[in-house]
Amino acid sequence: MRVFLTGATGFIGSHIVPELLAAGHDVLGMTRSERGAEALKAADAAVHHAALEDLDSIRAGAAGADAVIHTAFDHDFSRFVENCEKDRRVIGALADVLKGSDRPLIITSGVGMGEQGHGAPAIETVFNTAHRNPRIASEEAGNAALEAGVDVRVVRLPQVHDTVKQGLVSPYLAISREKGVVAYVGDGANRYSAAHVTDVAKLYALALDKGRRGERYNAVAEEGVPMRRIAEVVGAGLGLPVKSLSPEEAQAHFGWFALFAGFDLPASSELTRQRLGWKPVGPGLVEDLERMDYSAHAAA
Repeated sequence: MRVFLTGATGFIGSHIVPELLAAGHDVLGMTRSERGAEALKAADAAVHHAALEDLDSIRAGAAGADAVIHTAFDHDFSRFVENCEKDRRVIGALADVLKGSDRPLIITSGVGMGEQGHGAPAIETVFNTAHRNPRIASEEAGNAALEAGVDVRVVRLPQVHDTVKQGLVSPYLAISREKGVVAYVGDGANRYSAAHVTDVAKLYALALDKGRRGERYNAVAEEGVPMRRIAEVVGAGLGLPVKSLSPEEAQAHFGWFALFAGFDLPASSELTRQRLGWKPVGPGLVEDLERMDYSAHAAA
C-alpha cells in the first residue's frame, strides 16, 4: 500500500517509517521543513510538504494514498486545548477524502480516553466521553468519521519514551529543572502508563496490516508507573530534592502542567495484544530515565 503518514519526521513517526517500509509499503511522509524532507528521502520515503494548518494540502496528500496514518500533533502544551481542536479539524479533513472508500484512517489519541473510573486501567472497549482531557477532540472527530463510513482505527498513546523523550515526563523534567525541585502531588501514587517508542511504532504498522474498522488499540507496555517513582528517578538525575505538594500547591507550582501532574492514567493493552499479536520488548520508562543523559537534556 501507499501510506500517507503525517508527522513522519516526528518522534513516533520517524520510527513508523522504517516499520512500514520493512512491511513492503510505500510511504508518503508529511513534513514542514527541508530538513525533514531530507530525512525522509534518506529513509527512501516520498515527501509531502504541509503544515497542520494547511488542510487543503493535507487533503491532497491523502487523496493519492491507499491508507493514512495520522501522528502529527502540535505539542505546545501551553496551548493544548487549541491544539486538540486543530487535530479535530485535521482528522475531519482526512475523513473528507477517505469517505466512500475502504481506505483505512489510523488516528492518534491518548489512553485516558478509555478510562473506566475507580482507579481501574483504561481499556480499548471504553470511550469515556466525560473525560476532562481536551485530547478527547481527536476521538470525537474519529467517531464522526466512523459514522460517515470511514474505516477509522485509533491508536491510544501512553507516555512514549526513549532516553531522549518521555511524553509528559519531558516537560515535567523541564519544569523541575526550572523550579529547582522535583514535585509530585499528594502521595504520588497516581500512575502513568508507558511504552518504548520502537514498540509503539510497531503497533501502528500492525494496526494498518491487521487492524479492523472501529477498533481502538492501547500502545501500553507498562500498565502504570507511579508518579513518585518517576519523581525519584528524575530527582536523582537532576540532583534536585523531591517533594510532595498538595493539590492547591501543585496548581501554582506546575501552571499549565497541573492538569496532568495529578492524573492517574493506568491502562491495559490486553485486548490490543490479543487482536494484533503485539509484543512490546523495549526498555521500561524508569530504565530509560535512569539511562538518560541529563546534561544533554539541559543543553537542549
